[in-house]
Amino acid sequence: MRRADRLLQIIQILRREGRPIAASRMAEELEVSQRTLYRDMASLESTGVPVRGEAGVGYVLEDGYDMPPLMFTATELEAIMLGARLLDGRVDEEFSRAARDAVAKIATAVPKELRASLVDAPLFAPMYEKRDPVSIDMSALRTALRSERQVWIDYCDLRGNESQRVIWPILLSFFKNASVVAAWCTVRQDFRTFRLDQIRKLEVLDDRLPRPRKTMFVEWRRNMLETGDMPDVAKNHAGKIYGV
Repeated sequence: MRRADRLLQIIQILRREGRPIAASRMAEELEVSQRTLYRDMASLESTGVPVRGEAGVGYVLEDGYDMPPLMFTATELEAIMLGARLLDGRVDEEFSRAARDAVAKIATAVPKELRASLVDAPLFAPMYEKRDPVSIDMSALRTALRSERQVWIDYCDLRGNESQRVIWPILLSFFKNASVVAAWCTVRQDFRTFRLDQIRKLEVLDDRLPRPRKTMFVEWRRNMLETGDMPDVAKNHAGKIYGV
């Protein structure tokens, strides 16, 4: 890797982490010695890049600095295209179309010599199994997640039990066989995961979530790890996973 490319990669690592990162970790990722990394960090500081380092803690990129947003590597462009292709058939048409539009915008902005890495990336993610159709408006659910709103749902679980409840949506997950929304269920007073193809009706309410969604995500993840109830829609489990 050229030194200029390595300096840009160091900045990208610092941006990606968002918190102090040890010199040894960066050196390992870049496949250079720590001595080389220290020289690179000194070079960045001398050119005005606001890098702050503290012994025993690591380096961090302070606010007020940014790189041009479309300085992608060939591998990064391939990753973007693979992500867009993974969406095809796994989400609603609006989301799939948004992914295609994003790829088209990026393709017009990247250098010509890198465009093929995006448009003609030899990476595919075919989906051979048919998924059960989703009848709700998924864009409304995404809006609820972004605006941190509560949602009313009319739900029918895999055993045919019908119910209406208000949930506090936390995140969407897209699995091989189905898509689900993880949420706090106000009926069960606990975290539940609901299959989108089992939600018959949905309404976004004016009421906001009682706590920030990021905070609830941390609580949900901790609960899932402690109880072992991580969603697995590939198996025909009932109970907590499917919101009964």
